[in-house]
Amino acid sequence: MIYHGLIHRYKQYLDLPAHSQTVTLLEGNTPLVPMPRLGRELGCELFVKFEGLNPTGSFKDRGMTAAISESLGRGAKTVICASTGNTAASAAAYAARAGLRSIVLIPEGKVAVGKLAGAIAYGAEVIQIQGSFDDALALVVEITQKTPIALVNSINPYRIEGQKTSAFEICDALDAAPDWLCLPVGNAGNITSYWAGFKQYGKGLPRILGVQAKGAAPLVLGHPIEKPETVATAIRIGKPARGEQALEAAHESNGGIIAVSDAQILEAQKTLATEGVWVEPASAAGFAGLVAETTQHKIEAKGKRVVVVCTGHGMKDPSIITESFTTPRVIPAEYEALVDAVG
Repeated sequence: MIYHGLIHRYKQYLDLPAHSQTVTLLEGNTPLVPMPRLGRELGCELFVKFEGLNPTGSFKDRGMTAAISESLGRGAKTVICASTGNTAASAAAYAARAGLRSIVLIPEGKVAVGKLAGAIAYGAEVIQIQGSFDDALALVVEITQKTPIALVNSINPYRIEGQKTSAFEICDALDAAPDWLCLPVGNAGNITSYWAGFKQYGKGLPRILGVQAKGAAPLVLGHPIEKPETVATAIRIGKPARGEQALEAAHESNGGIIAVSDAQILEAQKTLATEGVWVEPASAAGFAGLVAETTQHKIEAKGKRVVVVCTGHGMKDPSIITESFTTPRVIPAEYEALVDAVG
């Protein structure tokens, strides 16, 4: 069967305007990877929804196919977004596919090089601002209110429509919702989307564990953070655009939102890689939260079916790995030297 992308597959569940013109890179249909060894260690049936295998390497492609399709259909010529990286690459790729101009605002010096390279490769006009992501978002909101430029950040309602399809895919794969869903929380569009998707699809409701980084945990602290800091660049956001909806999703699902340290996030990244799944640091936050909560017996995962959402591929933000990498030893191109080297 030929796959045609999310809008084609789940059109009956998506609230998109009639004027939308489908723009797709065959996003979605990402694998739900069983993690048997880690699951045994935690006492649960564990899966990773690996969103890093979307076309531009992150979950953002789900929402972007919908947002760009709507923007193109209503005659927009230019799209704009504020981004810490993944949204920039996704917006640029889908805009290029649609033949639209794309503009990306990023906080100066705060975007992983792999993500910035993607936006540039797809032809975006990248502008750095002397401020935070939240400052950038305020600027793009203002310009889209005063000009015909289309906003494609997660406050665009069609982004949520696209992103909720991951919940549909999880239910299709498992034939039911999992007991727990664990995922990173930055601008909070994703947790909002998953909860909307599970509620709509009618195959059960998981409890949701949203996880922020301690240096960027406004939903845990209960107030915005002026200068968020964390190694997990994708969730380095001090004032989530959909914060209230994220809190509602956690409350309604009888779950919660917690914070973990950068050290816990990086350890989770390494641990996931031992089962062959390499994700960017922010994407490991959901697993870090699961480990922390089960270790401290704050949630009961034993015997449960748990899905951890990993939102972006490791190639998106490889600097943490490369900066700590020891230069490989050099040996002569001789068999005896190889035998000595491998012991």
